[in-house]
Amino acid sequence: MATATAGRRSTYPYWFLIPGGLIFTVFFLVPSVMAFYFSLTRWTLFDQEFIGLDNYVQFFREPALASGLTHTLIYALVTSGLKVVLGMALAILLTGPIIGRGFMRSVAFFPVLVSTIGVGLTFQVLMHPTKGLINQALAVIGIDGPAWLVDPSWALLSVALVDVWQGVGLATVIYMAGILTIPGEYFEAAKMDGASAWHRFRHVTLPLAKPATISVIILSLIGGLRKFDLIWAMTKGGPGFTSDVMASVVYKQYQAGFYGLSTAGNVVLFLLVILIVLPLFWFFNRREES
Repeated sequence: MATATAGRRSTYPYWFLIPGGLIFTVFFLVPSVMAFYFSLTRWTLFDQEFIGLDNYVQFFREPALASGLTHTLIYALVTSGLKVVLGMALAILLTGPIIGRGFMRSVAFFPVLVSTIGVGLTFQVLMHPTKGLINQALAVIGIDGPAWLVDPSWALLSVALVDVWQGVGLATVIYMAGILTIPGEYFEAAKMDGASAWHRFRHVTLPLAKPATISVIILSLIGGLRKFDLIWAMTKGGPGFTSDVMASVVYKQYQAGFYGLSTAGNVVLFLLVILIVLPLFWFFNRREES
């Protein structure tokens, strides 16, 4: 009787995995397998033809692919790096004894709640080279602002800066959660030992907030590698192809009616994210365990 009861208890929790497993299978596993299959075909809404790896060969021959891949990596590195630095700085400020701390926390997080398309269209107006409010404000203090979105050397960086403005609030919240879990006794002990604010940050806050840093890096990299909506709303990959990223290259293939080719591009983008994020995640976890 005891053995039967123990057996029932050991299998009972597995029933809770069924709903999650079904959701994962229907909304992730099945579409992923279908995407891999359709990337090997020339398909439309009405028919399909299996062509093997021809879509991948053609996709890697696309002139815009090399620049799109480079822009994707640059965009992801710039946005994730700035979110780590600014998110940490804002979190330290907003967990300290400042006036209106609750209000300032709300202001810092507010851009995260705004529609990305709305943010893109708003900054498209603000960054107009002659009529934009940003360049007009810079002109007041004697600075000749660049042609943010129409200058090939500035377009991608301009979108990246807007992305950081919108997304740094989430990084700040993650860092705030990490900092607030650090016992206050550590800071008090360091202060009693004569540690300056910089040394308390370097030897207490920075190492103990490492899990938050890992989360911000991983989430920011994934978001940066997959970014499309903000770039499309602000520049549509232009001027020329100077702000095209992998996602916008794939979308342009869809627009042109090359569905199999664009599906292959989606698979390449998916594999790119996996190949960058998984080793990084493994590296961080290994360092954490050691």
